[in-house]
Amino acid sequence: MPKLIVDGKEIEVPPEYTILQACEAAGAEIPRFCYHERLSIAGNCRMCLVEVQGGPPKPVASCAMGVRDLRPGPNGEPPVVFTKSPMVKKAREGVMEFLLVNHPLDCPICDQGGECDLQDQAMAYGVDSSRFHENKRAVEDKYIGPLVRTSMNRCIHCTRCVRFTNEVAGVGDLGAIGRGEDMEITTYLEHAMGSELQGNVIDLCPVGALTSKPYAFKARPWELIKTESVDVMDAAGSAIRIDTRGREVMRILPVVNEDVNEEWISDKTRFIWDGLKTQRLDRPYVREDGRLRPASWSEAFALIAEKVKATQPSRIGAIAGDLNAVEEIFALRQLMQALGSPNLDCRQDGTQLNPAFGRGSYLFNATIAGVEDADAVLLIGSNPRREAPVLNARIRKRWLAGNLPVAYVGEAMDLTYRAEQLGAGAQTLVDLANGAHGFVEVLRQAQRPLIIIGQGALARADGAAVLAAATRLAVDVGAVGDDWNGLSILHTAAARVGALDVGFFPAGGGLTAQQMAAAGALDVVYLLGADEIEIAPGAFVIYQGSHGDSGAHRADVILPGAAYPEKSGTYLNTEGRVQVADRASFPPGDAREDWAIIRALSDVLGHRLGYDNLGALREALVTEVPHMADRNQIAAGALELPAIAAAIAQMGPAPFASPIVDFYLTNPIARASAVMAECSALARGAVAQAAE
Repeated sequence: MPKLIVDGKEIEVPPEYTILQACEAAGAEIPRFCYHERLSIAGNCRMCLVEVQGGPPKPVASCAMGVRDLRPGPNGEPPVVFTKSPMVKKAREGVMEFLLVNHPLDCPICDQGGECDLQDQAMAYGVDSSRFHENKRAVEDKYIGPLVRTSMNRCIHCTRCVRFTNEVAGVGDLGAIGRGEDMEITTYLEHAMGSELQGNVIDLCPVGALTSKPYAFKARPWELIKTESVDVMDAAGSAIRIDTRGREVMRILPVVNEDVNEEWISDKTRFIWDGLKTQRLDRPYVREDGRLRPASWSEAFALIAEKVKATQPSRIGAIAGDLNAVEEIFALRQLMQALGSPNLDCRQDGTQLNPAFGRGSYLFNATIAGVEDADAVLLIGSNPRREAPVLNARIRKRWLAGNLPVAYVGEAMDLTYRAEQLGAGAQTLVDLANGAHGFVEVLRQAQRPLIIIGQGALARADGAAVLAAATRLAVDVGAVGDDWNGLSILHTAAARVGALDVGFFPAGGGLTAQQMAAAGALDVVYLLGADEIEIAPGAFVIYQGSHGDSGAHRADVILPGAAYPEKSGTYLNTEGRVQVADRASFPPGDAREDWAIIRALSDVLGHRLGYDNLGALREALVTEVPHMADRNQIAAGALELPAIAAAIAQMGPAPFASPIVDFYLTNPIARASAVMAECSALARGAVAQAAE
């Protein structure tokens, strides 16, 4: 590997490194505005100038020059780079002076204040007075949608936003027009951006030109308490930071996690926070004469106890929703077992996943980071752009690297990368499994084929047969092996994998969620945040959740729980990675953490659970499911191939379709969000316009 000397320190770096990367490896801090590790090199801002001994007689842009381009000394000595010489200092101060020529002096009202790269670098390289007295340029602000607010007078033309939308998001929403001082970043026709990842340009912008529109003028960063957590808007489990002021969530930002989301999050993850403040359940309710009325906890518990004690265990059931943490699911499972009920299910969408097929039959076995190692991809009944945008960005990243054939079975869709539609439904999958389709050869020739099965293929009456056919295909093409398992299930519910791991599914003749929802099936149904299933009239419904959504409208008793930022909890993402979220705020009013509600109810029902705090609950959880203790780790999942093979059966003719029709309105928190409602309306309008 090449050697070089940076500020007197000799280091050895890979030949593909830029000088900037080499300097940082040597411990030198290099200022930059346009350079970003995950974007292509533009070399626009010139802030990263360094001096190369024996090189050009002027400073060099370290982000745009490779280490392999440096010449050794006359006697073969390693190249010498200076990052703090007088030439470098003077050059950076000159660049800063030019950047500030047209930059407005509006730091006191700028939402980027306190987190602004330009502000930070001006402290190091700025001067205390200006030599320029000309009028500053004025640029008209652009409308680019309801999520990103523009203040284009502040733009320094780093083009990070342009490169992100083109390279990572895969949409041509932003670009530059004009040259020199007349250059402007725009959407050309000033329409709303259409990417599900557009909010990331707010983090990328090194000045205050692009800021969060919903967050505008709400708070300053130094006022906020910052808590690391886990996203539950999809099953990818992105690492996030929740910023709160008092009891109120003010914004949500990404946290770097190379194994999951790198440093991106979806717009639903980022802007969902206003939905945490509306339609909240802040006190218990009971239904009297067809109407819900406020009640005390003891009154609500007494009514539940009366109904449960008068009902046979076989006529009681529980359904877990999509946003729950493992702790409350585990507690509810223990309570239902203590009552003697076998009717448990976390699959309210009817997906045909069964732990009897092995834990590997419901995990994204290739892992999210492992997508970058795949050399052929087949999607079955999945639209990852809607179901997990950060995963879709990872697939696009691998596709951009080259030599990645991508094909899918399902409805026609725009994935932001080139993909071939092989067919719409089960017959195409049968042809693939029988080796009667040309793409099978592509998969067989691949060293690491990746087969992603979505809930659109599994949440059907013939879902088990679809899974069996897909597994047979994966085995035949060599996707399942000792060093690579490309059979990957993409979930849409953040709680699904954890619930299956702790055994929240029907056993011993228990009813599934769809069977429990049918008329006359049960007398008492406990909905733990389950809002995506409709319970037929007749049953007594207990709803425990955070928002007044469909589950609360159907309920006879409402127990107000905590939303995900308001509780500490464990979540397992689609790949089975154990992630722990810390509580960032507190539930409103009389609402309580979900596990505590179930623990208190167990006392009233005469089946007291054996823990009084979250630590004791987690000890009981880990005792039964040991891999829950391994934070940020993925426990290996086995495939019970004989059991899966036994499920092979005739499949229906209906085409595969993604279960997510509207990306912005997939759960109670999203449906309570005014920002998500506006995004949904814009998306529907764009679809209607495209159809015309």
